[in-house]
Amino acid sequence: MKPETRQQEIIRVAAKLFKEKGYSAVTMRDLAKAMGIKAASLYNHINSKKDILNAIIISLAEAFTNGMKEISMSNDSCIEKLKKIIELHVNISSKNSYGMASLNNDWMHLENQLIYYKKLRSDYETDFKTILKDGINSGEIINVKPDVMMFSILTTLRSLYIWIPKKEDINLEELTDSLSNILINGIAKD
Repeated sequence: MKPETRQQEIIRVAAKLFKEKGYSAVTMRDLAKAMGIKAASLYNHINSKKDILNAIIISLAEAFTNGMKEISMSNDSCIEKLKKIIELHVNISSKNSYGMASLNNDWMHLENQLIYYKKLRSDYETDFKTILKDGINSGEIINVKPDVMMFSILTTLRSLYIWIPKKEDINLEELTDSLSNILINGIAKD
């Protein structure tokens, strides 16, 4: 594994601060202090706090959208695709809990990247709904509004970044299996 660059370190530390304090409350001075350097030194590696936010959110949004595109284009069944979506969220959220907070809470601050971000999100949701519609049409899943199903599943998956760090010995494969069972099969006894 390649060592972390200074820019990557800045982005990582900023993401943590954004999660803890909120994007709007964090200053470049706060970031410099957390890194043990002078604020002016930050500008050798990044242009602005907005650029940091862009880097955090866009990289995650692209990872989700690209992962979804790959899943949706596979020849897997609807159920297998849904399991892979859950696995995608578990993997990305477990590795980026700080960045996920920005993705969920601070995306509206993107400004010059906002249109691109909204397109990524729209593409992701379109692919998700297509998988659900295909599952309904093939008889694999119940005939309920795809928007409602997607919202229900994504509400859980988008909040994983809050829950995962609180678990010390979490097995990501077991978590993926449990979430798949609950979100796809439900909790009612037969």
